[in-house]
Amino acid sequence: MSNHFTFSIKSIGFDEHYQPADNTRLTTNFANLARGESRRQNLRNALKMIDNRFNALAQWDNPNGDRYSVELEIVSVDIHIEGSGHSFPSIEVLKTNIVDHKTNERIDGIVGNNFSSYVRDYDFSVLLLDHNKQQAKFSIPANFGDLHGKLFQCFVSSAAYKQRFNKPPVICLSVSDNKTYHRTENQHPVLGVEYLPNESSLTEQYFKKMGLQVRYFMPANSVAPLAFYFFGDLLNDYTNLELISTISTMETFQKIYRPEIYNANAVAGKCYQPDLKNQDHSITQIVYDREERSKLAVAQGKFAEEHFIKPHRAILEHWSASANFA
Repeated sequence: MSNHFTFSIKSIGFDEHYQPADNTRLTTNFANLARGESRRQNLRNALKMIDNRFNALAQWDNPNGDRYSVELEIVSVDIHIEGSGHSFPSIEVLKTNIVDHKTNERIDGIVGNNFSSYVRDYDFSVLLLDHNKQQAKFSIPANFGDLHGKLFQCFVSSAAYKQRFNKPPVICLSVSDNKTYHRTENQHPVLGVEYLPNESSLTEQYFKKMGLQVRYFMPANSVAPLAFYFFGDLLNDYTNLELISTISTMETFQKIYRPEIYNANAVAGKCYQPDLKNQDHSITQIVYDREERSKLAVAQGKFAEEHFIKPHRAILEHWSASANFA
């Protein structure tokens, strides 16, 4: 059944000269930064933050803290439905590449950073909201996330993905502000101290349908844990430099996007509950329109409904009911 769909991948460099294309999903963090009067300074500052954080974590054989820099590329994935003649923009992510200025080597990083998906926007910003309108108690629609999860697994197992990327993706997200996290004794040399949540979240359940496990780690000199979603074995399948590329990239974006948590002035303790209303935090010198991002998520969810879900509903429902990636 997976033959119903094929995927095409294209990429563009993400640097201080980047300008979003007309068809770029503007809810993505990197596109939001790259517009307006401050766009060039925004991008320059964000990329410098990433490089500084990378060198702080990769401190061995790096006495001046300038051995490495991170190059980013925006990876855009279109899905093609067999026999329809139509394609649809399904996923957009960042891929990291590491430049070692000591050896003049360019090292593959990790794909999956800043994961963004039209169908996920539809699920959370259209389907879930409509399902709970005028309901006394919040509930989840039947089969919520099934289609998105199987489409994602179909992509990761596709020939297009395997020809382009050597390892499975890692998706790094913010912790949830409605859960409590408890610090454990487990510590990784790069990922840092592991935290465990008090309960599963809707996001965890949604990403589980994508085939992904989750673990929470707070790297050295961070102030809050990050959520790492992955296939396989996060601690052993990736090198230290690969992991650092994801940490430095995603911690930077989280500091910009969620400074209340990731640029807080107090470090997470043994028992930690994130607070998006926390006033004791610092603001980066980077302009980010968080309100616009929320509005665009709804708009792009409706776009997915109109141009992908509704026109191909019969095919999608039949495929989702029978496809199996377990």
